[in-house]
Amino acid sequence: MSVREACPLCSQAGGEVLWQDEQCRLVLVADADYPGFCRVVWQRHVAEMTDLDPAERRHLMSVVFAAESAVRSTARPDKVNLASLGNQVPHLHWHVIPRWRDDRHFPNAIWGEAARPAAPRPATAGPALREAFVQSLAEAQGGE
Repeated sequence: MSVREACPLCSQAGGEVLWQDEQCRLVLVADADYPGFCRVVWQRHVAEMTDLDPAERRHLMSVVFAAESAVRSTARPDKVNLASLGNQVPHLHWHVIPRWRDDRHFPNAIWGEAARPAAPRPATAGPALREAFVQSLAEAQGGE
């Protein structure tokens, strides 16, 4: 089995694709506890940021920052966590996670043990997040 066949981010989108270009994609993660949670996934199978050349790194981070901006404007969280772990899936991707002071895991990472029951949250619709993302990305690229 090849690396691409074995890697879940090579063989699957990783969520609902909201936007993509030749280098990366933005996907919405289906998580009712964290509406607006998304990932920015590098299209090519690489494990680390340093596998990218400087222009690719700048592009990836501009997409991550545009995703953060879109999550802030649509989900209205108290905080946004950005994480690039890849311990279980060594394919370069960034998590963009909306956080609230009363969310299940606050103040800990969402991958840990829950501290409380989930607070009800309104869903963040993919189309609204996509529109906010595209606007944020266009603004960022216009500013470069």
